[in-house]
Amino acid sequence: MSCAGQYSSFRDVAILEAVRTPWVDIGGALAQVSPIDLGIKVGREVLARAGLDPRAVDTVLAGSMAQASFDAYMLPRHIGLYSGVPQQVPALAVQRICATGFELLRQAGEQLNGGADLALCVGAESMSRNPIAAYTHRGGFRLGAPVDFKDFLWEALYDPAPGLDMIGTAENLARRHGLSREAVDTYALNSHQRALDAQSCGWFSDEIVPVRNESFELEGYQPRGIALPRRCDGVTLDSHPRPTDSHALAKLQAIHAGGVQTAGNSCAVVDGAAAALVGRASVSMRPVLAHLLATAVVGVAPEFMGIGPVPAIQLLLQRSGLVQEDIALFEVNEAQGAQVLAVAQMLEMDSHRLNLRGGSIALGHPLAATGLRLVMTLARQLREQHLRYGVAAACVGGGQGMAVLIENPGFSG
Repeated sequence: MSCAGQYSSFRDVAILEAVRTPWVDIGGALAQVSPIDLGIKVGREVLARAGLDPRAVDTVLAGSMAQASFDAYMLPRHIGLYSGVPQQVPALAVQRICATGFELLRQAGEQLNGGADLALCVGAESMSRNPIAAYTHRGGFRLGAPVDFKDFLWEALYDPAPGLDMIGTAENLARRHGLSREAVDTYALNSHQRALDAQSCGWFSDEIVPVRNESFELEGYQPRGIALPRRCDGVTLDSHPRPTDSHALAKLQAIHAGGVQTAGNSCAVVDGAAAALVGRASVSMRPVLAHLLATAVVGVAPEFMGIGPVPAIQLLLQRSGLVQEDIALFEVNEAQGAQVLAVAQMLEMDSHRLNLRGGSIALGHPLAATGLRLVMTLARQLREQHLRYGVAAACVGGGQGMAVLIENPGFSG
């Protein structure tokens, strides 16, 4: 039976290099930094690490969910310009909520299929700078009328179609799949421990660029830059991973009465940015990070949006001519613990192949940047363990799922 959705495959398309900032808790050291400047930081760094001249970039693709600065409309353009990309190279804003990082790669692959040679892809998110906003007061304030300012970040997590917030959709999955609070907490504890183990041995250091006070100059234009809080010299590590135990997790109150999701087993809210260069493997002068083989994106019921990775992965494998046993490792975004467990249950996914370095419960989920981190982390594991295929996937608010298939270029059988 054919799976429905959108499938894209790519020839001679590779992720040449990728990098990210540390993920930093909401209200932390990156709280006052514009996502544009975080994006410029990683854009410059990924080009430097790849040893490529920014003038070689043919297209700039960038994503950020919230309008976290007054110049948000210019985010893709300014990231490109201040990263050194020539003025004549166009820039495009990309948005697929939690799968924005994947969508950046998909669109880069499509553009390379269409004749481009090098794409700069950047996802940058400031959850801290999500605004307190009102959409109904352009005409002024009438006497006695409600003042309708709301927290954009909080309200954006609510889907008015099914009348549920994102946690509510995970609770639907928990009920449908018989997932207990204990099972969800156990999964979260494992995510925390895996991330802590990876962090303690320095595993993430190769993908992280430290963020410090810095000025970004562009000849003929106003300078931009990063200004960290006083007495903060720089940020070098993800801030959210921390020791915990089952007792501490069990003490946390459920977000919805009688539910299984808590602050401890849902994704952390963080600020951060990631970048990738997508180009042609056949002309690369250096070993590439991964071959980008295919993507798949599907729609699912909004009230069960967390199950989206299941049909996305099924479509990806079916159209790629692979079976699940061909995939050595999976990275499935941990929006909520119950959501990942439901996906793993439906796919009968081996826990020893899933999120081996922890996930968004422990590390955090800066919406537009997460997909790039998942693929980067996956590619580095494939290379380290001499494995061939990996799949990264995520659910998407509103009822979608997306998956990406990559191949280790150094695999020799």
